[in-house]
Amino acid sequence: MTGGGTGGHTYPALTAIRALQTRLTASGRTLEVLWIGTEEGLEARVAPAEGIPFTAVATGKIRRSGNPLKMASPANVRDMARVPLGVAQARKAIAGFVPDVVLATGGYVAVPAGLAARLCRRPLVLHEQTVRLGLANRKLAGSATRIAVSSESTIPLLPEEARRIAVVTGNPVRPEVLSGHADKAVEALGLWGFDRQLPTVYITGGAQGSQQINEVAGEVLPWLLGHANVIHQCGPTNVDALRQHAAALPADLAARYYLTGFVGPELPDVLALADVVISRSGAGTLAELTALGKAAVFIPLASSAGNEQAHNARHLHDAGAAVALLGEVTGTTLRNAVGPLLMEPASRAGIAQRARAYGKPDAADRLVDVLLSAVSG
Repeated sequence: MTGGGTGGHTYPALTAIRALQTRLTASGRTLEVLWIGTEEGLEARVAPAEGIPFTAVATGKIRRSGNPLKMASPANVRDMARVPLGVAQARKAIAGFVPDVVLATGGYVAVPAGLAARLCRRPLVLHEQTVRLGLANRKLAGSATRIAVSSESTIPLLPEEARRIAVVTGNPVRPEVLSGHADKAVEALGLWGFDRQLPTVYITGGAQGSQQINEVAGEVLPWLLGHANVIHQCGPTNVDALRQHAAALPADLAARYYLTGFVGPELPDVLALADVVISRSGAGTLAELTALGKAAVFIPLASSAGNEQAHNARHLHDAGAAVALLGEVTGTTLRNAVGPLLMEPASRAGIAQRARAYGKPDAADRLVDVLLSAVSG
């Protein structure tokens, strides 16, 4: 296994490992895994916590720019020089471990480990979470045995030679995310003031929160609470300011507003309770919300690598499976986007149904099929 840096690359890898372990155990076989990552990436914490042997290799971050001169910056040149060292380290690890297959889920570390897999003549399976191939997977496509992609829309974007080895699996979703119960969220969070006759909106900017989403949500909060219950995950550093903002709410509206810095183990239950989700549009978020069939309003992170969040959101928006706010986002634009979903149940149900059609809750099992076929093929 190689890939990581962020949760978007790390958690699909971990979910695939768990699914493969389950598959092999059911047939009386065992799984041995070695995870190749970086010392600084999320995978360096996740793998050991899961009892997975881990080895770190050198790699370099490429700072993207439309200006070729900036791409040749001293920082990029310095980091590129680390890649050959990382390839050598990964080659040593792979040669010693002798895996049946190498799975690369993206991130900078996937490049040296993926190249090392080719040098060691080990089958290499790439998994791409976003609509367009990420930089690491583009570099490795020519070395791959199979390329697993998350969306049918990715296939036409691949080089012609890569399309022959591409298969649509979807993006693995943690099984626990799919097993939530709305009533458990009410009990766990103490949402006794919620009016269950109204739809519930879940607002989230990710684990650290989003200043942009918090601000535009704050602008429309009284209006929003006039039509819905709201669970707002704002990030740990933003709670106090938003709590002061909410203090001016009338008591009947305040009872329908739950503010928290972080949503932990209760997330599956919160998602089960939510009728509409307002969030960023990272690949993992899209995979979860489409697998659950949730109506969503996406506010893409403009600084995401390769503008991938905007591409992800536009893909679903164009299919009528979500609402994407791709330009300047204000309280007015958010209100105009959310309003029909709250006040027109048929519109909300239609978007949710189309979202579910794009969801692949069995993505992990599909990816396991690809891994096993790469071994046998």
